[in-house]
Amino acid sequence: MNEQRAYSIEEAKRKLESYCSYQDRCHKEVATKLREMRMVPEAVDQIVVHLINENFLNEERFAQSFARGKFSIKKWGKKRIVSELKQRNISKYNITTALKEIDADTYLSTLDALAEKRLEQINESNPLKRKKKLADYLLYRGWESHLVYEKLKELVP
Repeated sequence: MNEQRAYSIEEAKRKLESYCSYQDRCHKEVATKLREMRMVPEAVDQIVVHLINENFLNEERFAQSFARGKFSIKKWGKKRIVSELKQRNISKYNITTALKEIDADTYLSTLDALAEKRLEQINESNPLKRKKKLADYLLYRGWESHLVYEKLKELVP
């Protein structure tokens, strides 16, 4: 049988400090982790406050690094980033701050490169189907529809 051991508050604090040190986390991830460790709600609150006070947990920093990372590594658009941050219960203020991490010129040049690369991969002779496949791909990745449709006009005659 898989018995889960009980953690003292001090043990849980240390464990969560290293969890947060390894990578920026949001409050929701930390609370979930503590519940998985079977910590009582009062202990969860106490540990979260400790992590915030010791600067292991900072939602503004989390949102900024999340936005930078998902944009530069996964090439996500702003809509997808905002949606993912909202799912993690990040405040509107922190989401707005996070989006400022993305340079406007870099954002557009990334869209250009992504659209051109994807268009080369689409094996479709019908121009309307090519447009639809490219649009679906870019919209799924969270790029704003007006930017996607401008790009389609430019790339697919």
